[in-house]
Amino acid sequence: MELEPKHIHAPELYANFWLNSEPVSLRDHDGEVFLIDFWDYTCVNCIRTLPYLQEWQRKYAAFGLTVVGVHTPEFEFGSSPERVENALKNFKITYPVMLDNDALIWNAYAIRHWPTRCLVDRDGYIRFVQHGEGGYVEFERAIQQLLSEAGIHGELPALTAPFREEDRAGAVCYRPTSELYLGYLRGALGNPEGYNPESTLEYTDPGIYLPERFYANGKWMNERQCLRFDGNEGEDGAILLPYQARDVNAVMGSRDGSLCEVTIQQNGQPLPGEISGEDIVRLPQKQTSIFVDIPRMYTVVHNKEFSSHLLKLMTSNPNLEIYSFSFTTSVIPELISTN
Repeated sequence: MELEPKHIHAPELYANFWLNSEPVSLRDHDGEVFLIDFWDYTCVNCIRTLPYLQEWQRKYAAFGLTVVGVHTPEFEFGSSPERVENALKNFKITYPVMLDNDALIWNAYAIRHWPTRCLVDRDGYIRFVQHGEGGYVEFERAIQQLLSEAGIHGELPALTAPFREEDRAGAVCYRPTSELYLGYLRGALGNPEGYNPESTLEYTDPGIYLPERFYANGKWMNERQCLRFDGNEGEDGAILLPYQARDVNAVMGSRDGSLCEVTIQQNGQPLPGEISGEDIVRLPQKQTSIFVDIPRMYTVVHNKEFSSHLLKLMTSNPNLEIYSFSFTTSVIPELISTN
């Protein structure tokens, strides 16, 4: 782990909305070390880093570390202060979070990925930047080094143990399906009908599926950031998703906030209880469904191991909006280090 030289001053943190605190100024906290986390409440990689951020806040706040979240929304619905505040409560986030709805701070820091973590030293210089998941031990060592530079005396806490096997140093993991977006701006639609922006198309399940694609069946409205089911009363629609992963998550919402039922099948069958995601509800006749209302990330499948499957989401509700699918991996058992 090597810190960056003192070349780049951290831009000030300006925002119209702050949650969990009054506005926080870097300039008013000279001598303190700042951890600035750029995140989005629907991003699975961001969500998986939160336990580490919360633990670092708990361990190092007394030594002069200030954690600040910069919420730069990936989807338009994420600009709502009420929705972000609700996410903070669900994730039990207590540190200050600013809403960067116009990506002004994102651009000022030249951020390109969710999540990105920056460490700012006591003199206001950006000294360490890390993207995505992983590298938690390295990042915590950087925290400790900057706190020592800031004049902290005494023994710092021991480094945080990994929360997951895939977080361990040297872990070798399977390569899962990439994150897939459904809207026409970045969509990975595999149907030969393709997209027709801001229009409703009727899709036919081709029955043959390529990796890194999703497939639609029925009438779907092509919107910038999502597909919205647009069938008439009595009609059904489906999204078919071939994937390789351990876990599957879906960012979904309801256009008018009403409850939308989404029936879930894997390989043509309802989900067994042992692999059902946290948001799955088991109904009579062994049907497995998710009830979607507020836009957020819903956990769909938690397989016992990394594997390949065909996931099917079915609905008859014309308010259902599906934005993206994300996937998580697991450690390759044969390559787990015994050191």
